[in-house]
Amino acid sequence: MRIERFEDIEGWKRARELVKNIYTLTEAGEFARDYSLKDQIRRASVSIMANIAEGYARQTNKEFSQFLHIALGSVAEVQSQLYIAQDLNYISNQEFARIYALSSEVARLITGFIKYLKGTSQ
Repeated sequence: MRIERFEDIEGWKRARELVKNIYTLTEAGEFARDYSLKDQIRRASVSIMANIAEGYARQTNKEFSQFLHIALGSVAEVQSQLYIAQDLNYISNQEFARIYALSSEVARLITGFIKYLKGTSQ
């Protein structure tokens, strides 16, 4: 499949799904009242999508790769914050596992794209 716009990128699509899940997860219960953690995990999830899109718009593989690395960092941030939410009993073990698995998939897709870009720039 040819990528003609950032919306065609599978990692961006899955990151969008992750954002939706994070927002839903943080709307209820104690999580909704922990404004700091709620804001931080939401910002980190949005950062994943935003950095993929911004990197794509830079139109060079080197810059795109840099933004994908930033997006990967944001995935790790989301994952770390999920542990906090689990430890504080804001989310169930099942919710943790589901969202963590989705974030891991996003990371895998981003990593694969980074490898692809490295291969095309040599």
